[in-house]
Amino acid sequence: MLFIFPPLLSMKLQPLWLLLLMYFCAFAVTSSHNHDAVASSEANALLKWKASLDNNSQASLSSWNGNNPCNWLGIKCDDSHSVSDINLIRLGLKGTLQTFNFSLLPNILNLNISYNSLSGTIPPQIQHLSNLSTLDLSTNKLSGAIPNTICNLSKLKYLNLSVNALSGPIPNEVGNLHSLLTFDIFANNLSGPIPPSLGTLPLLKSIHLFENKLNGSIPSTLGNLTKLTLLSLSSNQLTGSIPPHIGNLTNAKVICFIGNELTGEIPIEMEKLTGLECLQLADNNFIGQIPQNICLGGNMKYFTAGNNNFTGPIPETLRKCYSLKRLRLQQNHLTGDITNFFDVLPNLNYIDLSENNFHGNLSPSWGKFRSLTSLMISNNNLSGVIPPELGGATKLQVLDLSSNHLTGNIPEDLCKLTLLFDLSISNNSLSGNVPMKIESLQELQILELGSNDFTGLIQKQLGNLHNLHNMSLSQNKFEGNIPSELGNLKYLSSLDLSGNLLSGTLPPTLGGIKGLEALNLSHNSLSGDLSSLDDMISLTSFDISYNQFEGPLPNNPVFENATIASLRDNKGLCGNVTGLVPCPTGSVKSRNNTTRKVLIAVLPLTVAILMLGLFLFGVSYHFFRTSNKEQDQATSLRSPSILPIWSFGGKIMFENIIEGTENFDDKHLIGVGGQGCVYKAILPTGEVVAVKKLHSVPNEEMLNMKAFTREIQTLTEIRHRNIVKLHGFCPHSQYSFLVCEFLEKGDLKKILKDDEQAIAFDWKKRVDVIKGVADALCYMHHDCSPPIVHRDISSKNVLLDSEYVAHVSDFGTAKFLNHNSSNWTSFAGTFGYAAPELAYTMEANEKCDVYSFGVLALEILFGRHPGDITSSYIGVSSTLDDMVLMDMLDERLPNPTSHVIKDVVSIVKTAISCLIESPRSRPTMDQVVKELLTSNSSFLQHTHLEQKD
Repeated sequence: MLFIFPPLLSMKLQPLWLLLLMYFCAFAVTSSHNHDAVASSEANALLKWKASLDNNSQASLSSWNGNNPCNWLGIKCDDSHSVSDINLIRLGLKGTLQTFNFSLLPNILNLNISYNSLSGTIPPQIQHLSNLSTLDLSTNKLSGAIPNTICNLSKLKYLNLSVNALSGPIPNEVGNLHSLLTFDIFANNLSGPIPPSLGTLPLLKSIHLFENKLNGSIPSTLGNLTKLTLLSLSSNQLTGSIPPHIGNLTNAKVICFIGNELTGEIPIEMEKLTGLECLQLADNNFIGQIPQNICLGGNMKYFTAGNNNFTGPIPETLRKCYSLKRLRLQQNHLTGDITNFFDVLPNLNYIDLSENNFHGNLSPSWGKFRSLTSLMISNNNLSGVIPPELGGATKLQVLDLSSNHLTGNIPEDLCKLTLLFDLSISNNSLSGNVPMKIESLQELQILELGSNDFTGLIQKQLGNLHNLHNMSLSQNKFEGNIPSELGNLKYLSSLDLSGNLLSGTLPPTLGGIKGLEALNLSHNSLSGDLSSLDDMISLTSFDISYNQFEGPLPNNPVFENATIASLRDNKGLCGNVTGLVPCPTGSVKSRNNTTRKVLIAVLPLTVAILMLGLFLFGVSYHFFRTSNKEQDQATSLRSPSILPIWSFGGKIMFENIIEGTENFDDKHLIGVGGQGCVYKAILPTGEVVAVKKLHSVPNEEMLNMKAFTREIQTLTEIRHRNIVKLHGFCPHSQYSFLVCEFLEKGDLKKILKDDEQAIAFDWKKRVDVIKGVADALCYMHHDCSPPIVHRDISSKNVLLDSEYVAHVSDFGTAKFLNHNSSNWTSFAGTFGYAAPELAYTMEANEKCDVYSFGVLALEILFGRHPGDITSSYIGVSSTLDDMVLMDMLDERLPNPTSHVIKDVVSIVKTAISCLIESPRSRPTMDQVVKELLTSNSSFLQHTHLEQKD
């Protein structure tokens, strides 16, 4: 405004100037009063909402005081001093939106209160924010239905209500949001159909509806969204076929349909989507052939069609799709000769063709795939030899050629693959011996050579594979002694040498494998005593049957609970196991007694022993046949397509479970999860078990049965002291349930919430629990073949026994990965623990579990969920010099003593490295375990932690 001073005016104009000056002054005063009134009204509305939040939230908003909100944390104002932006992301706010007076804040353009702990419903009064452009309430605990009034926000461009507990249908009125660019409501409990009106929004660019319970068919109207670049409908309950109209989405780059119940053929119209970079069709019921021109545009990077019923050959365009990075076609009925099918694809780093009907030979051209890290063609009909040229694929980390008809030797050139950590070539017709140069594969963690025709001695060089976790040489023709060098495999957790021609005694060094959990030496000609197994305290399963062992069983818990099936047909074993003769007094305590003293001590029992021996000899053939039958059943159990029938005592045991829970009466209920209820049952034998009964929900039987089958398959594949044990299961028409070991202390979440239990859960116990969970995940990721990703590591899924030993539970969302490589799959997990990349890439791998472990570890130390308090430190303060996070340890406990502080600091440091946003930058669980085993003492010298105890 231009003010003209009186001396510059003529005397005649001075009265007019005075009048103008008085007017402007009056206007300024009135305007100031109006602005102050608006600011005061807005301030009062916000302060009233602040007062409704919990004390910690109010402390986070301590700058909110006075009548000028423009200076408050997270508040921005426009030129008229009216509130225009509210950004309160990641402040740990707890409370509801019920007292938020939206009508007093009409000028807000952007409202972002994401990543907090707000609960309750979304108030319908939110429609008063008529100028709103961005609404982000994601990653909270909001429940109830999406109010229809939200669809009155005609200026809304960005809507994000994802990662909450919203239920009910998507409002049909969503078609009124004509300005909408992004529509994100993934990871809720929304049900009902996808509204066809969603296809009437002309500006829409991305739709994220994955991980809900949406049903019905995909609306054909979605084909009208010509500006759409991303469509994700994964992990719902959608049925029917893909409408041909989807072929009209010519700007689409990402389309995700995985994890539904979609059927029919892929419409040929989808070949028109030449700009597609990612197409996910996996885990549905599609039939027919994959469209031949699916990669016609030459932009495809990620294509997954696994676990469907596709037939016919691989599309020709995929043969020369040079942009392709990942190709997953496993578990279909695809056919054809793949000997020379693929051109050399320069960017391809992952290919899985397992469980199909491909034939032909392994092409030498695979050695020219310089970017390839994972090559999996197991369970097909390949023949011929393993080409030596494969050693040229120097980045290869996973090579799985198992269950084919391959012949010849293991080429020595494979020993050039120095990054290889998984070599699985079991169940072929390979011969010869293991190359001596195999010791150059220092990264190798899994070596599966079982069920071939290998001969000769077991190479002692195998003992130089110091990172080996899982080794199987079973069902071959290896002979001679077990080399003592195998005792150098300190990280070995599973060793299977069964079904060979091995002889001699067990090397004493074998007992040096302290962490061994599974040992199978059955069906050999091994002899001598078992004293070298005494120190294997981690052993959870073993089989030494059909050998010539003698003497007392090892003084080891797993042998004390053994059954005759794992011991039968040996020369002279004794012990307190039904089917074995009792050991003479003193034989367990001293193995140096002379034979004469032993004979004298047991002379009164000689006749009885001989009679028992004759009896055992008479039924040994029967036992042998039973053993073979059990092995066949175990083999069939590993097949995901076969659901075994009740494996825990048949009808009698079923009735015992029903009786023990009083027909699943609520008074026996000890927990409720997303897929079922858990009951405590006392069997007639006095044994206490936990029974997980699946929810019976109409129209969801197939979904529940998938989770049920997945959990059975996973728990029968793994044995670890920190993983809950499966006793049995029942896919009954009325009740489907799992029977697991009962763990007295319950889940971690409840313990941390209860002050009395949390105080008893001291630092030493907490450190041990964290290390136990780390060991379990390390075993699943690195020792299982294929590796298993849990996908739902959280405090509710870690159970403690009476001694506070951790047991990872609930494998209903577990995923078999075929090793350490990304898997485009449906979203699974508990929000607040799930890795951030799952919200938009749906690429699940071991690093997702690593992230969840990091959150869990901090939660155990802090006594509460860490939220996002660590985000500012990740990647910025890797050494944590100021130790701010250490001040956040659970205040209910005294400060850690010098005995455990080293472990606590190491866990905090390691946990934060697990939370790095980039999955590639996170450590593996193997690295985590090693870090926790060897705490960095030099790190402590640079910390400022004060000891107060």
